[in-house]
Amino acid sequence: MLSSPVEPETVVKNRHLGFLIWQSIPSTAIFLLFKLLVLSPRCSILTFLFTLSTFHVSQLAFSSALSFASSPPQPKRPVPPLRLALSLLSSWSPDFRCRAVVSFTLLLFVAVAAASGFLSVASVFWLEGFDGVELFWRVGFRGFVCGLLYAFFYVYKQRWVLEFPIIQRPPFFSFKMGLPSAIKKALKLSGAAYLFSALPVVFLADQLKSEVAIGKFISEQITFYIGTFAVFLCWELDHHLHQVLHTKMFMFAPPKGSAAAETNPSEPLLAALEESTPSSLLQYLAYLDLCMVCENNVDTWRRAAFFEETSETYRRVINVSLKPLKQLATKLGEGMEAGSVDKDISNQLLSPTDMRVDSKYSEELNNFQLCSWCARTAASLTVHSHKEDRFGVAQLSGSNIDVISTLLSCLLAVEAFMGKKTNLQAPHHLMGPAGIKWAQLNTGRRDTGMVKKRGGLLHSKAFAMADVLRTSIYCIVSAFHDEMISSAKAGVLEKDWLVSGKPLFGTRELLLQKLRLFLDFQAC
Repeated sequence: MLSSPVEPETVVKNRHLGFLIWQSIPSTAIFLLFKLLVLSPRCSILTFLFTLSTFHVSQLAFSSALSFASSPPQPKRPVPPLRLALSLLSSWSPDFRCRAVVSFTLLLFVAVAAASGFLSVASVFWLEGFDGVELFWRVGFRGFVCGLLYAFFYVYKQRWVLEFPIIQRPPFFSFKMGLPSAIKKALKLSGAAYLFSALPVVFLADQLKSEVAIGKFISEQITFYIGTFAVFLCWELDHHLHQVLHTKMFMFAPPKGSAAAETNPSEPLLAALEESTPSSLLQYLAYLDLCMVCENNVDTWRRAAFFEETSETYRRVINVSLKPLKQLATKLGEGMEAGSVDKDISNQLLSPTDMRVDSKYSEELNNFQLCSWCARTAASLTVHSHKEDRFGVAQLSGSNIDVISTLLSCLLAVEAFMGKKTNLQAPHHLMGPAGIKWAQLNTGRRDTGMVKKRGGLLHSKAFAMADVLRTSIYCIVSAFHDEMISSAKAGVLEKDWLVSGKPLFGTRELLLQKLRLFLDFQAC
């Protein structure tokens, strides 16, 4: 974890520069090991220094393209190349323009990776006995194919999307834990790349004319495979180091004990949350820092600053935490509402959960990482306000009502997207203790459309998001259980804990029914 008076705008820039510097260390070590152990008697010092320089240039170009193409966990879908080519002369919408930028960025990465493969492999295998044509066909061309194959694999698997770790560790230990997987992946990729790149070279090789040439050819192929593995290992370690350095937590706060920490320690964090570009890496780092502050008891002085007397800071924190959740509930509601109107005859024969939600409405689920942080942040801060809020700003500002209503609406929207029925039932179906009437949600009935949707990646994120929302609501209910039970006995549970207007998704009666299930610990 880092803490410094660095401006938030320079955080991402510093990490890019740090990555370009640190990536040279493993690349140099691998290059030296290969040159000294495999090709030590076959090159002079001048050749060695020249190839080391060109190898560094190729790795620097690859790392720069990788860093430029990286994206936070909510990437825009790239436009297919054919559609992009056909739309060059037409007008572009803002959303299409953003997707086109992503496509051009990935195309640039593919081109740079192929060129880096050509230069890296040529640098590794540069021998004094090779002439220009021989070096180009036997080494450079195969390196170009290796770089092209790696770039296609990188884009196809969406490895350009940053993945934040569940547990934040120091960078050294995070990097060390990824070494075995990087070596395994480099072995597999180098084997596949060797086979693909060897096909055109076999037809051009003239070493098969004699038995001696065959032995030399086999020896060169073994050496080439080892060298290709070294290049792929450098790329894999670059990718892993990039993930480690860019997903490392940063503390948006002045140093403890400084004048800024005593007066307004929350302003740098709130400025990063409110003023940063949506879905940018800076915004993700700010939300991660906010989540850690609200959940953990390490920097309690920062969390205590949220509960200042005017309640302005607390309202700002809750607003930025609930904003992505409100967008998620609203988008899913609009998508399901749009899918239920203007149906043709075939759609009328399907149940509502069998119909597909338009991808433009369900795209918010791709932002699962940010939404989960926001749900955990809002729930943790609400729970801590039960004991740490000396001025009662959470209750007086109405933030508790907003948090509970937003979490319930978001949960109902996600469950409806998954295909789960949430029908209201008569309140006399279940009578709780002290004469409290409980409404029971029909959680047992599920449509067949839900089974059809389980295989998709988007719906696996929906299941995960529903688990996070349930856990967050249960945390709040457990902390305020006595107060909620008292409100339920007095018949004012809806007034004390739910918004007075129309919720983001569903109805107030449905939210009240769901809240009562949580109070009875029956929500699932």
